[in-house]
Amino acid sequence: MNRVVITGSGTINALGNDVPQTLVSMREGRCGIGPLKFRDVDRLSVKIGAQVKGYSETDYFDHQELTLFDRFTQFAILAARQAVEESGLIFDEELSENSGVLLGTAAGGMNTWEDNYRAVFESGKNRIHPFVVPKLMNNAATSRISMEFNLKGPSFTVSTACASSNHAIGLAFQMVRSGMAKVMVTGGSESMLTFGGVKAWEGLRVMSKDACRPFSGNRSGMVQGEGAGVFILETFENAISRGANILAEIVGFAMNSDASHIVMPSKRGAAISISRALKDARINISDVSYINAHGTGTRANDTTECAAIESVFGGHLENLMVSSTKSMHGHLIGATGAVELLACIMALRDGIIAPTIGYEQKDETCALDVVPNFARNAKVKAVISNAFAFGGMNAVLVLKSP
Repeated sequence: MNRVVITGSGTINALGNDVPQTLVSMREGRCGIGPLKFRDVDRLSVKIGAQVKGYSETDYFDHQELTLFDRFTQFAILAARQAVEESGLIFDEELSENSGVLLGTAAGGMNTWEDNYRAVFESGKNRIHPFVVPKLMNNAATSRISMEFNLKGPSFTVSTACASSNHAIGLAFQMVRSGMAKVMVTGGSESMLTFGGVKAWEGLRVMSKDACRPFSGNRSGMVQGEGAGVFILETFENAISRGANILAEIVGFAMNSDASHIVMPSKRGAAISISRALKDARINISDVSYINAHGTGTRANDTTECAAIESVFGGHLENLMVSSTKSMHGHLIGATGAVELLACIMALRDGIIAPTIGYEQKDETCALDVVPNFARNAKVKAVISNAFAFGGMNAVLVLKSP
């Protein structure tokens, strides 16, 4: 079994257009949530979100590319370029044949869906662009990245709602660990901040109209974000042999299903997934200092996740820090685990724990140290990243310093 390390990272999200900007924002507890800006936003009751700021697609892609690249694909490509550049890898010959792409997304080409529904149903057009299908399909980003970097190994997309990125990263980890692939480009991308995307979420009545306050007694719901996070996974031996800069080591992964309810989370399912991930990593609960929580800011998620963590860690809770960075970058749905992994890497490499901002009132049902409002310096040996999705899909990653 190979040891698996991360040697490259890239992102674009509401906190920054690259990893350094994002980490500075996390350290300083900045909030990327603000008023939404897109067509028909005045028809929504929820008018806030964590949009990527100052972004112009024509700064990065030409007209021909934009006929094929939905906004979620653009984000994925930009994050992948950053990650590959940081890794220093060149995918040619044998490495090309044995490297792949595994991304997560919940909605895929949501912007393309909306634009073309408007064209057909609002404007009455009978013809649409011939590339609509390859532009909106969920595997569009995966396919474009494989083409750009000549990656001919296993490449596909997973879609498990809010757990998509963690599932993608976890499966990529297993592929490299087992020897199925030498290198995997993995993570997730999402851009659901459209009129139709937000309107659909409004119907669930889980959205906040003012702020995302995970674990705070006065929480009012989740806030959507957009963006991408992409990472380069390879064997420890290969990374050492080529003198690569190792960001972190992935040591465990587990996934399971609650098999109980389509939208209500299960304490038992979440706890089992955390426990199995620790077992896979072969570490004790006392080795874990930080958990990046799923922490959506809804009462159902927050209370269930707190209870699950408490049941697994028991007497170790007083030495455990738990924070939700969704309070800053919003809930990126299928991409959220990928952006949150950056906070885990920051904890391991820099000893900085990203805060849960917007925390105003203690929740008596949650006994966890949620690192309220301000980042914290701490020596960290191992960290956990939780992702618990609608449909009862759970995916948990465990990382440590290499």
